[in-house]
Amino acid sequence: MSRSIVITASILFALVGASRPQAAEFTVTRVSVPEMKAVFGQVESTRVVPARARIGGSVREIVINEGDQVKEGQVVAIIGDDKLVLEQKAAKAKIDALASQLKNARLDLDRALQLLERGVATQARVDQARTQFDVITNQIAAAEAEKAVVEQRAHEGEVLAPADGRILKVQVLLGSVVMSGDEIASVASGKYYLRLSLPERHAAEVKRDTLVRVVQRGAVAPEDGIIPQGQAGRIVKVYPEISGGRVIADVEVEGIGDFFVNERTLVWIPVAQRTAMFVPPQAVETIHGIDYVRVVSAGHVVTVAVILGERVETPEGTRIEVLSGLKEGDRLIVRD
Repeated sequence: MSRSIVITASILFALVGASRPQAAEFTVTRVSVPEMKAVFGQVESTRVVPARARIGGSVREIVINEGDQVKEGQVVAIIGDDKLVLEQKAAKAKIDALASQLKNARLDLDRALQLLERGVATQARVDQARTQFDVITNQIAAAEAEKAVVEQRAHEGEVLAPADGRILKVQVLLGSVVMSGDEIASVASGKYYLRLSLPERHAAEVKRDTLVRVVQRGAVAPEDGIIPQGQAGRIVKVYPEISGGRVIADVEVEGIGDFFVNERTLVWIPVAQRTAMFVPPQAVETIHGIDYVRVVSAGHVVTVAVILGERVETPEGTRIEVLSGLKEGDRLIVRD
């Protein structure tokens, strides 16, 4: 930087400072800040349950599609079996045949009772007719129960959603032949969370209840290293096993219910601690693309060029990191 530029900058600061009200001072100190690392978190569901077929047959209808929201007990597909129709017809025919036999048994019993009253028939004949009538009555009850079982099996052709949630995947196609117990669709019924996979060297720094920052959907890692704004999340579980040189952690964050399961999004997580110096934005002035601060030294105000880093939010307000140009203990002039 030439001497004329420094002199010009000093004159500008002097002129500007002369027209401003009394400014405050800020003492530069080093503070400990977390070293943030950008990783990708994968959206997972806490619980994925399958909707299974209860009978064997062919898929006659698929009621839902991937991504649909379903309620517990909602029909997601219908499975049909032609044998059930034949079994229903056979059960009905058996009941009709037994009904005819029951009608004849009732006539025999009534006739035997009439003959017994006249003294023509014996009591044994009446008991035999009554027994035959009771046997056929019980056979009809059993046949009706068998028919109810067949009808229930046909009703179980409706595949029901096992819980409230979102359909992740439909495993079958229309007309597919399935067996009892086959998975028809998978339902994500639990809360969504982010699963992180970090290098083993960061295992000691990854702790439960650590706060992380989840950036906006579709964001990429910035080239300037400045952490973009995002939503706060919290590590709720750190798995005690390291697999393939990676440590796994789960992050709980609100507002990711509209994400796709297995979708990846960028997460900034603290993996170490470092010391840095931060100053208020009011202490920095930019002239011709160069950042300056005014430092009080030996009773005089000196203009110093600085190199700035990221802008962060602190309990005291917005602060800007100073990478070079200042040292701890410097007193800066802060504009009102």
